[in-house]
Amino acid sequence: GLSQYSSDPRTEWDLSAYSTRDQVLEAVKNLRYKGGNTFTGLALTHVLEQNLKPGAGARLEAEKLVILLTDGKSQDDANLAAQTLKNLGIEIFAIGVKNADEAELKQVASEPLELTVYNVLDFPLLSSLVGRLTRVLCARIKEKSNKENTDITVNTGPQLSPTDLKISAVTSKSMHLTWSPPLRPPKKYRIVYYPSKGGIPKEVVLDGAVSSLRLSNLTSHTEYLVSVFPIYDTVVGDGLRGVTSTLPLSSPRSLRVSELSHNSIRLSWKAAQGATQYLVLCSAAPDGAED
Repeated sequence: GLSQYSSDPRTEWDLSAYSTRDQVLEAVKNLRYKGGNTFTGLALTHVLEQNLKPGAGARLEAEKLVILLTDGKSQDDANLAAQTLKNLGIEIFAIGVKNADEAELKQVASEPLELTVYNVLDFPLLSSLVGRLTRVLCARIKEKSNKENTDITVNTGPQLSPTDLKISAVTSKSMHLTWSPPLRPPKKYRIVYYPSKGGIPKEVVLDGAVSSLRLSNLTSHTEYLVSVFPIYDTVVGDGLRGVTSTLPLSSPRSLRVSELSHNSIRLSWKAAQGATQYLVLCSAAPDGAED
């Protein structure tokens, strides 16, 4: 599977899209380069939420590997997003080109760094990494597979995945989430939320016995994407997703003017709910305007 990113990640194809090597190589040839910003944290969250789920072809019993290719320093918190993936047992390899920040690559990548971090001066030099990287990837998969001694349930749906996400009590700053837990209670839930037009993802981790959460300190009049993931010892169940906009801030109403004199006026208005202060601006009307 492959995703490109700048300020908004874009899935080029899922894990289930192609079944032969030639098909993948043909897709790479037809790939259109996506320029722009470098929101690596948002991209890693996109991979977890969109690309590493059963619906996109991720098999629960298979090892999960992410190869990050970047030519710049991230403009958001890549380390936090990377740590979330690594905590879920997902292996990250970081490859830097040109202006990539090597310190950041080492933060994002999995241990041992001598096998998972690579840095080259320009794009043509990437070809020199292919042979070694291929051998390392295959060896890591075999190594991890040999360590597995736990049967992993492949059945998704109600067995491992929550259902019926409801978003209620929406205000300009908060919203309340509830969902129905899966038949097999998870160890924890991971809730990720961020503005749909781009923003730094935030996350909350809850105990698996809890099935509701109030999100606060949100931005008013903003559409949010919300995802709820159940986390088990050896697998992440399919997530729930929802979209809701916070309310706009309330406005003062019914502005009235009274007690006019040669150098003063009195203003009054109906209060705006939740306002702690008011800013009053006053300027002289342009020449010729009504008094």
